[in-house]
Amino acid sequence: MSDAVLTPSAATPAAGTPTTAARLGAEVLGTFWLVLGGCGTVIFAGEVDRVGVALAFGLTVLTGAYALGHVSGAHFNPAVTVGLATAKRFAWKDVPAYVVSQVVGATLAGLVLLVVAKGRPGFVADGHMATNAYGDGGYKLWAVFLTEAVLTAMFLYVILGVTSKKATPAAAGLTIGLCLTLIHLIAIPIDGTSVNPARSLGVAWFGGGHAMSQVWLFLVAPLVGAVVAGVTHALITGDSD
Repeated sequence: MSDAVLTPSAATPAAGTPTTAARLGAEVLGTFWLVLGGCGTVIFAGEVDRVGVALAFGLTVLTGAYALGHVSGAHFNPAVTVGLATAKRFAWKDVPAYVVSQVVGATLAGLVLLVVAKGRPGFVADGHMATNAYGDGGYKLWAVFLTEAVLTAMFLYVILGVTSKKATPAAAGLTIGLCLTLIHLIAIPIDGTSVNPARSLGVAWFGGGHAMSQVWLFLVAPLVGAVVAGVTHALITGDSD
């Protein structure tokens, strides 16, 4: 097995292990689905409250994990990939290709959302592409940074725990999806919720200058949280699987 979210473990690939191209393709597809489903709900379903948006993001991860986890591990998030590598659950040499694939998938989804949204007369992309931001919701930069770092760390703690060899493999996708739903319930009023640099960047390209000027925070803070979780998980729980 390859080191991954839903298939953590060994360093030596077994017979039948997906090819590198297949793994990267699965990351493109899964991240595309996450951004299409989650951000698409924000853009097109204006009457849906934050519970609905939170469920949309959680359901994309849940369904993507079960559909693609056996291929790539279903990271769909550079912070997850970096956190797993920090925890020695994923090979560092594979991190750059995974991250590029995730950004490509997110960007393709952002482009599809933009094209569809422009099918409605009068649509203006600036400020209406489900982008993340600090200050707009009344929360200062430091508060948003702390939120993103802490929630991403908690996301990684859950992922590392539920994908341990001692855990129940069948429950991993459901648990991770529900965790992401909870994270969105907390953070949507604060900054729209990122905890995923690819998700933020994939729509920021099309969201105007304001979105691009602030996206750095949503690239850096989740990675900081992921690294903290990767370094401390085994120290806190004693679980190094």
